[in-house]
Amino acid sequence: MLVRQAGKGYVVGHGHGHGHGHGHAVATSASGRLVGRLWAAFGIAAAIMVVEFAVGVVTGSLALISDAAHMLTDVVGVGLALAAIVVARRAVAKPGRTFGLYRAEVLAALANALLLFGVAGYVVFEAVERFGNPPAVPGFPVLVAALAGLAANVVSFFLLRGGAEESLNVRGAYLEVVADLIGSVGVLVSALITLTTGWRWADPIIGVAIGLWVLPRTWSLARRALRILFQHAPERVDVDEMATRLGAVTGVAEVHDLHVWTLTSGMEVASAHLTMAEDADQGRVLAAARELLHDEYGLEHATLQVEHRDAASKCRQLSW
Repeated sequence: MLVRQAGKGYVVGHGHGHGHGHGHAVATSASGRLVGRLWAAFGIAAAIMVVEFAVGVVTGSLALISDAAHMLTDVVGVGLALAAIVVARRAVAKPGRTFGLYRAEVLAALANALLLFGVAGYVVFEAVERFGNPPAVPGFPVLVAALAGLAANVVSFFLLRGGAEESLNVRGAYLEVVADLIGSVGVLVSALITLTTGWRWADPIIGVAIGLWVLPRTWSLARRALRILFQHAPERVDVDEMATRLGAVTGVAEVHDLHVWTLTSGMEVASAHLTMAEDADQGRVLAAARELLHDEYGLEHATLQVEHRDAASKCRQLSW
């Protein structure tokens, strides 16, 4: 860790996990570890999507076309996730990109959310249009296609479930698989109702249900991505409490210019200015503050600047 002392340049401290550089960070990130699983999910989704679109168009099943559209978002979403990882890796060695292109993963998650919003809206609109005169839909081909889609989504679900809590990028792809899994169940129910009763409204009703089920989960993903892009503090971190805890460190008279943000999934960063008390030992203060941020808040990367009171007064004159 490089710690800047006011007017004294940089001092090398004993931080946590800073000695490997960006290459190591990318190689060991949650998304990086899950590349193989992402590729497997991508191939499965692409194959089933073609089958469902073909059968949906031939049979006129809105529920199956809806599920195929969700499968398309799986293909695009997982493809975006893979592309984001590749871009982040290739950007590591570029000069001037001190944080690489880790935000590419967050942008991919936001793109996935926007895509899901569009598909869900289209399905709901098309289903409402069909309520007036629902077409007859042959149940058996839809049932077979739905079973194939369900099997594929179950496999993809287990492939991506473990990484969904570690990476926002992978979570975007995972949520699309979950949505499509529910969609496949819906199509299966629709096909069974059509086969056993001949009720024509089953297909558009299931189409609407699929679209409405996806929307709130899509909003959750978009909200998380936007929080990162706007550099809000992680939801688990109480910034006021952190400032109070840092201010209670022996030798710290005041804490200001405290910022906590997320670079990408699993990479949270903090910076702060610490005004020193008279005769305080700067080395001990920095060590104690780093230990607090690491142990209590799980922050591996923190940049701390220690200042005397005259320098602190100049910092407070900033308007942002």
